[in-house]
Amino acid sequence: MIVERLKESSVEIHRVALESLNSIIRSTTGSMTSVPKPLKYLKVHYETLSELYDTWMDEDNKRALASILSLLGMAYDRESKHDCLKYRLLAGIDDESISEWGHEYVRHLAMEVGEEYALKLESEAEDTGYLLDVARNIVPFLMKHNGEADAVDLLEELDRHELIEEYATKETFERVCLYMISCAPLLAPPSDMGFLETARKIYRKYGKPSQCLPLSIRLGQQELIKEDWESCSTRLEKAQLAFIMARQQVHMPELIDEDDEELMACMNNANLSKQYLNLARDLELLDPKSPEDIYKSHLENATVEMTLDSARHNLASTFVNAFVNAGYGTDKLMTVNTEGRDWIFKNKDMGMLSAAASLGMIMLWDVDIGLTQVDKYMYSEDNTVKSGAILAIGMLSSGVHDEADAAKALLSEYLVDENSPALIKLAAISGLGMAYAGTMNEEIVELLLPVISDTEITIDLSSIAALSAGLVCIGSGNSEVSSVILQAMMERVDSDLNHKYARFMALGLGLLYLGTQDKNDAILETLKAITHPIGKQSSILMQACAYAGSGNVLEVQKMLHLCAEHLGDKEDQLPQAFAVLGVGLIAMGEGIGSEMSLRTFDHLMQYGEPFVRRAVPLAMAIVCASNPLVSVLETLNKFSHDNDKAVATSAIFAMGIVGAGTNNARLAQLLRQLATYYHKDADMLFIVRIAQGLLHMGKGAITINPYHHDRTLLSHTSLAGLLIPIVAMINAEKLILTDSHFLLYYLARAMYPRFLITLDENLESISANVRVGQAVDAVGQVGRPKTITGFQSHDTPVLLAHSERAEIATEKYIPLTNVLEGFVILKKNPDYEEDEEESK
Repeated sequence: MIVERLKESSVEIHRVALESLNSIIRSTTGSMTSVPKPLKYLKVHYETLSELYDTWMDEDNKRALASILSLLGMAYDRESKHDCLKYRLLAGIDDESISEWGHEYVRHLAMEVGEEYALKLESEAEDTGYLLDVARNIVPFLMKHNGEADAVDLLEELDRHELIEEYATKETFERVCLYMISCAPLLAPPSDMGFLETARKIYRKYGKPSQCLPLSIRLGQQELIKEDWESCSTRLEKAQLAFIMARQQVHMPELIDEDDEELMACMNNANLSKQYLNLARDLELLDPKSPEDIYKSHLENATVEMTLDSARHNLASTFVNAFVNAGYGTDKLMTVNTEGRDWIFKNKDMGMLSAAASLGMIMLWDVDIGLTQVDKYMYSEDNTVKSGAILAIGMLSSGVHDEADAAKALLSEYLVDENSPALIKLAAISGLGMAYAGTMNEEIVELLLPVISDTEITIDLSSIAALSAGLVCIGSGNSEVSSVILQAMMERVDSDLNHKYARFMALGLGLLYLGTQDKNDAILETLKAITHPIGKQSSILMQACAYAGSGNVLEVQKMLHLCAEHLGDKEDQLPQAFAVLGVGLIAMGEGIGSEMSLRTFDHLMQYGEPFVRRAVPLAMAIVCASNPLVSVLETLNKFSHDNDKAVATSAIFAMGIVGAGTNNARLAQLLRQLATYYHKDADMLFIVRIAQGLLHMGKGAITINPYHHDRTLLSHTSLAGLLIPIVAMINAEKLILTDSHFLLYYLARAMYPRFLITLDENLESISANVRVGQAVDAVGQVGRPKTITGFQSHDTPVLLAHSERAEIATEKYIPLTNVLEGFVILKKNPDYEEDEEESK
């Protein structure tokens, strides 16, 4: 009847009819599953009303009818003409009119705006400003009604995501930023970085330096880090930022006044060893463990005679002892009275180097006491022992910076001295790489460059020098270092480039461009000019490193294409193995990508070439370092009995990496079974022992996963420390299982305590009540969703597993950072009132 009234000629009747139609539509509510009755009955009249609109002359009535048609267009726009948007524009787009038909209508309108913009882009139409006007009216409505995610999506579809900053309020900015940060890995460049920049600006606007800093680090811009530092209103906030920077190994001492020793100690990680030992005291972990405590041989099959080459057995025990007692400063082999010297001589050849170097891992992060312990071996007449001591100095300085720069002072002289034996130079170069990784220290680079470019010396020295230079300048894309490494590759003869160490030259070049994405095109072109296979190895490693942790699907596809090729026997197969590692490296940063990569590895294992199959377990280890997922353990356990000995070796080592520092009981049992299974094979048993040592690393208090800060920040130096032993394991029979086992010590760069320690306003440890549980993804959920599940309450200090998260359980303190991990400063809550029971 109302529609009939609208067909009449009187403008007044039109107005009354439109008002009654409007009120009927608004007042009728249907169930969630059915269409409201007025909309159902108006379906047949939709075309009639559209035609009426064109014939009317009165502007007010036309606007009112357009508004109703816009609502009907949401349901009955058959040919995707975007009638909802068309009539909305005709009815007017002020704030009140857009929201008059409710939330679902606004969401539909937002969808049509996005679709219309995409069509305009395809047809290259200039005029898209009106769509932005509509969006500017939709966004405030969505922000008021818990639709932050929809608001961000709408602006992203219009390529104007930076405008969200104007609409974020004190109540909504946390959820907007959280959504934008979690979207970043799923977007194509440059939108991914744009999202992070916008989120950082919003945090900056609301005075959250501890939330800005991780984003500045991910953006890789030092001036932004400086900006965040200067925006801190209190000294305590600066101390909190210094702790985050120290964990990420971003060393910028120029930010701190020279006389402020306390802040400098935070940035240098100077108290790491002291706090780690305090944690050990609280958790009763101080008693040193012997390798036998780890092997538990009495639980292995006792009827089997253990036929073990004793020097080999001692070498395995050296590594197990170093990993298990890492950072504790005491053990039962090296630091007990005079036994250290006796133990070293129970090994032979390069085993003595690893035995002496194990002191560096036992003394990890404690430069002062560590140097006095190592000093007695620095003057040994046996060069292998002396080399071990030199490597130990580099290792114990890794991750901490001391004011005296002891590592540089002690190690550089062996590089400058031309009479130093090659082995001592090799140890000094490795030590400098470990100690100064990520510092961009120009003096160290100047020491290393001549060694890289010198074609008179052996390739192993040049390659390890290239690796150390890559570590020092990691992720910087330093053009001077890269050109020297490229020059060395071109000038070396083929027999040198075929050497087992040459791959580390390629890896050094890759590390220079770690995380830089597409900034390495010129180098890739140059590598094509190198005819030797090392050119291809380098370009694949470089691409894998450049996109590490980015989750870039296109790069993963390129790597998989390389893995699928079937090469002849004569062709170099290392590039394929590196491509498999590349899949793991690129996919590791993002949950869905990681799951998909694990499924892809199963296919590679079934259909891949032998060399590809060797690398698959190692790639799985990269994706799940220190994160023993049951499915991954089962898969690796299956591969550890493979007919191809190289695959089994990789799988056993991967089991160690996946369980590193977790004390996982299931994995410990599997490794004991493997020790019995391989009791006659010295090589395999050696790797099983190493895996057992890794599993019990730091007696269960250390992680080697390069992701931290609630799995949002990727530590470049940690990833490099993990990657070097894994690249060495691709040809384990040439490297780790012969004389290059010392490469396992690079893991020291990836090792870090997985603790949460709370500090008071004087930076002294205090105990606070926290809840620790499995992390839950609360992005885009309405209200205040729980961020952890299945939690238990503990008093700090506590240990956090890979997928766990902590939150403060008392209102007495306010943490200065939103991520409770590592060192967290708590300040007293001024509004807190103690209960009578508590005060007693």
